[in-house]
Amino acid sequence: MPTLNILVIDDERAIRQMLAATLGRAGYVADQAGSVAEAAAKLKGGDFDVALCDIKIADGNGIDLVRDSRAAGTDTVFIMITAFASLETAVEALRAGAADYIIKPVRNEELLNRLASINTLRKLSDENRALRRAIEDRAPRLYRCTSPAMLEVERLVGRVATVDGTVLITGESGTGKGLVARAIHEQSKRRDGQFLSVNCNAIPEHLLESEFFGHTKGAFTGAERARKGLFLQATEGTLFLDEIGDLPSPLQAKLLNAIEDKEVRPLGSEQVRRIDTRIIAATNANLKERIGQGRFREDLYFRLCMFEIHIPPLRERPADLRGLIQFLLQVCERAGDAPAPREIDPVAEEILLTYGWPGNVRELENVVRRACLLAENGHIGVSDLTSEIVTGTAFRAPAGAAPGAEGALRERLRTLEAGIIQREIEAAGGDRRLAAQRLGLGLSTLYRKLEELERRGLVQPAALLPGVE
Repeated sequence: MPTLNILVIDDERAIRQMLAATLGRAGYVADQAGSVAEAAAKLKGGDFDVALCDIKIADGNGIDLVRDSRAAGTDTVFIMITAFASLETAVEALRAGAADYIIKPVRNEELLNRLASINTLRKLSDENRALRRAIEDRAPRLYRCTSPAMLEVERLVGRVATVDGTVLITGESGTGKGLVARAIHEQSKRRDGQFLSVNCNAIPEHLLESEFFGHTKGAFTGAERARKGLFLQATEGTLFLDEIGDLPSPLQAKLLNAIEDKEVRPLGSEQVRRIDTRIIAATNANLKERIGQGRFREDLYFRLCMFEIHIPPLRERPADLRGLIQFLLQVCERAGDAPAPREIDPVAEEILLTYGWPGNVRELENVVRRACLLAENGHIGVSDLTSEIVTGTAFRAPAGAAPGAEGALRERLRTLEAGIIQREIEAAGGDRRLAAQRLGLGLSTLYRKLEELERRGLVQPAALLPGVE
């Protein structure tokens, strides 16, 4: 559905009405102005995408109108209407800032083709801006979880992507709700449109309405230029509203109306703009509880919750942890912002696998990235992890551990490491090369660790450990 808002400027009423009717039948929103003064007043707010303007107007001319609009910072695209005998004047209009011209009599097919081209160029420009914003976030999306819970989420994403209703994604902070929303978009028929994301909790309350619905120039103090809202920017695409539970009550009603009526009215404008935007919302809050507290509209909840997808916390899907860790190590390597570790200590990995991850995948990513930056010689050890992660992990000393194993944290970690290595060597029938491979260590690293642990009396002397000649 075309979404351009067009102002037809001509001092002949019959021509204005004919052009406006043609544009209306094509799906555009068309307004009219019969004079330069009336057109200037309407253009001042920057509410129009395109102005279809006659060059010769009773109270002035279209070229001056183009110059004045450009000087005022209005980004409306001008298409000039000129008689064949006035081509030189049309060229002058192009130099003044007009985008194109059409020779009278205006043929409907030609006019609609020009408008379609303008619409395509504007969308490409918007999409390029959105792509630049999103490009840094694309790589982490590539990991496919393997736990049963996330495979079910993947199945639901595939089902809901084929329809066009609203979706509500729930789950704790950091579980990847934004990634699921993007996956829905990219598997839908809207994949060629924009995916725009807004955190409802990150925008000052007094700017939320302008951010969502846009504003005209001068609509409020500081509105020096007209601005499209997110609903219009995401037309034929997807608008992701994160932390929807924090949306202020007055805006909840306006959001509900926009979703139901499929139209918005920018601040300061008298023009209603049709929208074709899919809404996906997300929250880490209990919306039913907030409804009972009078903090969230029940009708908006039911409108958003046509289809709900819940993402379980990371602690409830431990099967994903090991793969996620390895994937994030690869992300660090591709990013090139730090030397990529080639291996991770068994104890350090055990800590990562045992920790509860209250911050979910986001916390895990931060910890792994930090460890990559700190790691020396391509090796992540316990010292490269944050103290919160290390002290927040529940350790159990392996069977047969020394009496002091439950003492200082560092000694407990060494004891745990010794137990893991010794059991792996025994499981490999004494084949140290195989044990090193299973532990994710280089063979020389394994021997170095054995020597250190033997000196501390935490493993049997090498001569007593099973070995393969």
